[in-house]
Amino acid sequence: MAESMLILRMCSIMLVLGFSEAKMEIITSKPDLLLGENAMLLCKAGGEGDITWQKDGEDAEEDQIEKVDETSSKLLIRNAKMEDAGRYTCLCDFDTGHIDHTSYIIFVYERPSFGETLAYHEFLEGQDVVITCMVTGKPVVEVNWERDHEKLHSEAGRITRLKDNSLQINNINRKDRGTYTCEAKIKDRPIFEKLDISISVNVPPTAKIHEEVKKVTAGPETNVSLRCLVEGVPQPNIIWTVPDSSDESRYKYNSDKSELIISSVVRSDYGEYICTAKNKISESSAMIMLDVSEHPVAVLSQKKMELEPGQTLSVSCNVSGHPMPALQWVRKTNNDHLLTVDAGGGRVRMEDGYVLVVDNVTSSDGGLYSCMAISPAGNASTDFSLQTWPGKASQVSGTPGPTSVHFTLGASLVDGGSPITHFTLQWKTGRENNWQERVIQSTDPLVIKDLNPYTTYSVRFAPQNHLGQGGFSEELTVRTQGIREPDSPVLVASEGKVEGNMFSIPLTQLDSGGSPITHYTVRYRVNKVDEDWREKDLPSNSTVINLHDLQYKSDYHVEVLAVNPYGSSSPAKLNFNVPQPVAKMNKGGMGKGAVAGIVIAIFLALLIAVDATCCYTNRCGMLMFLAVKLFGQKVPRMKTVEEGDGTSNGKASPNGDPATEA
Repeated sequence: MAESMLILRMCSIMLVLGFSEAKMEIITSKPDLLLGENAMLLCKAGGEGDITWQKDGEDAEEDQIEKVDETSSKLLIRNAKMEDAGRYTCLCDFDTGHIDHTSYIIFVYERPSFGETLAYHEFLEGQDVVITCMVTGKPVVEVNWERDHEKLHSEAGRITRLKDNSLQINNINRKDRGTYTCEAKIKDRPIFEKLDISISVNVPPTAKIHEEVKKVTAGPETNVSLRCLVEGVPQPNIIWTVPDSSDESRYKYNSDKSELIISSVVRSDYGEYICTAKNKISESSAMIMLDVSEHPVAVLSQKKMELEPGQTLSVSCNVSGHPMPALQWVRKTNNDHLLTVDAGGGRVRMEDGYVLVVDNVTSSDGGLYSCMAISPAGNASTDFSLQTWPGKASQVSGTPGPTSVHFTLGASLVDGGSPITHFTLQWKTGRENNWQERVIQSTDPLVIKDLNPYTTYSVRFAPQNHLGQGGFSEELTVRTQGIREPDSPVLVASEGKVEGNMFSIPLTQLDSGGSPITHYTVRYRVNKVDEDWREKDLPSNSTVINLHDLQYKSDYHVEVLAVNPYGSSSPAKLNFNVPQPVAKMNKGGMGKGAVAGIVIAIFLALLIAVDATCCYTNRCGMLMFLAVKLFGQKVPRMKTVEEGDGTSNGKASPNGDPATEA
């Protein structure tokens, strides 16, 4: 079949040559023959004669030669072998006696082949490696190496070519990975083959954690991130080894597990965390210690105790945390100072390192005690309240009036750890054996009232809290004064109230001067120069002052005098302000806006009514204007009084409208 195709091709060539100038030549379709191929050489002599063939100067074999006609001959090469390569000469002994010849060189080759050359290599970083390229082919094959379309030269260096055409790379690294091309080319011929060889450089994994110890404090808002820096080729897999006590349900990882996030850190998360990076080459590990501190906590056996004087207090405080906090009991004083409770053998002491003990409780022991837990992770404290009876008042003096005694305290009262709620006031004359008493609120003045003038009294008082009554103060002997004018009334500015243009304030009288109050005189004015006083009297049993019809946005000055038959007291003075009132909407009526709206609505209604009347009677007004614009209505010609009588003084204009002559 192949031979038939060659014959057809040669016939086509001969047809073309038949129209060309006759000359001696050899024609073939394949100057280069692949080993095993067939080829035909056609010799065109250009004239009649005897045609013979030679190869490399020797006569060709007869079975290869076929005569076509008197002017042409062909030589067949079947199943080309390497020895078929050479110079083929066509000789012609023309009938004219002229001898001529022409030659043609046939090249036979075996195509380059890479045999069992590996197309993929894996190497370990740092090794000296050799990449082989096993090439076969004939007659002579040249080998070249390329990378990224650039030719690799054989100069001495880290990458060199060996004599057997292998490529050597010393101390290979990750930058050397990629595709290398081995090119096999038949020498002096454009015949070549290429093989791409992939190089992978493996790197043993490394795992690094910059911190050896990470310190955090446990808590629901505390999240900790542990990062492991991993390198290696192929990409290593990461495995975390965590403490057995840690709850992995609170763990979160990023995509490659190089970061471990622990949410809501607790104490049990404490321990070693090991990051292991592993690939097919080897594995590497790094460790970090998670040091979890717990904020200290102090817990009391009870928060409050109520004891009678003489009893013993014992309350325990347990502290926890990591590191274990130190425990300290302190006493909080009224001036916010802290007094440390020692662990010695005193009446107030700490036992066993955590129990507060107070023997023979006194009033001065009452108050707040704080259990403090102190550690590097922070401090915590919780308060304990000891409550007992109040103490006896000390440094008490009494100031007599005609009918009263006013107590003055030179030192603060000892409340026993619970607020004073009442005072018990007692008094008696020298002839009396029993004390008279009255209980007052703790906010009331410490005054015994309604005593007799010119009388010697023994007086004392005792504080009370919700637990009981404390001891009475030392007895004071006082003599009330003679009858005189009353003391000034008491006005407490903070109790005054302003409502609209009215002012009210409670009125208190401590001492009447030994004679009943007849009335109170109240005078007030705007606090300006040359303003007139306004004055009024109040009954003696009055307990509140009410001032009416005051001016808004004004400052006032008021004076109150207590009057008895012996005169009037010094005035009690007070200043107050009456502010500008805030406008309020009358719920039962209409505001100014509503009234204005009604007036505008009425005005618009009247305006529309007048305009409508004008429209229908005299064909004028806004409604008429809108009707013409919107509906195109024609305005009828107006009739004059004369038209009503059948006469007119004007002439009709061409458009039908009346026109007046000048």
